[in-house]
Amino acid sequence: MLYLTTPSGPNVRAAMAAGLLGWMNTPAQGNILPAGQRWAADNGCFGRGYPGDDGYLVFLDEHGDRAKDCLFATAPDVVGDAENTMVRSLPFLPEIRKRGYPAALVGQNGLEDLEVPWDAFDVLFLGGDTEWKLGEHARALTAEARRRDKWVHMGRVNSLKRLRYANQIGCQSADGTYVAFGPDVNLPKCLEWVRKVNAEGQQTVLEAA
Repeated sequence: MLYLTTPSGPNVRAAMAAGLLGWMNTPAQGNILPAGQRWAADNGCFGRGYPGDDGYLVFLDEHGDRAKDCLFATAPDVVGDAENTMVRSLPFLPEIRKRGYPAALVGQNGLEDLEVPWDAFDVLFLGGDTEWKLGEHARALTAEARRRDKWVHMGRVNSLKRLRYANQIGCQSADGTYVAFGPDVNLPKCLEWVRKVNAEGQQTVLEAA
């Protein structure tokens, strides 16, 4: 399990450089991404950080020399709405791949009711609201994605309990902002979460966070 977060201070950056954490990068961040850093590109649609379709492609182009180190780049999505996410994402997925990035489809509420275009993307990113993300449909989609040898990532993971749950259902990475709120105190706690979860391995306990 790899945990990605924002580069909130020198100690967090040092942990990232050591491979203990990954870097979740967004167009609004404006940070310089170090060479060799494991990272992922999030579009910023959750919140107010999306720069528009053209701006997002420019962002990916600007980091194209780091695409080989990138776990995924998310296609634009609509929070909580799988149907409109699909309309928005499908034209974008090949553009992401064309730039050398693994393309991520953000799973949203209702994805289980649609025909999932599995061949069009490389990574399933579990978004949606909390109930959906921690529910049976997201678990089933995760299992199917893993069966198809696709990477699965869970967004908005800010506790040991939720990180453990993500690991247990088959996610290989997760992200959250916990470290950013008091990195001196929260960084050691977060690193301990990751250590514990990786020591436990994937189990079959499905207790939602």
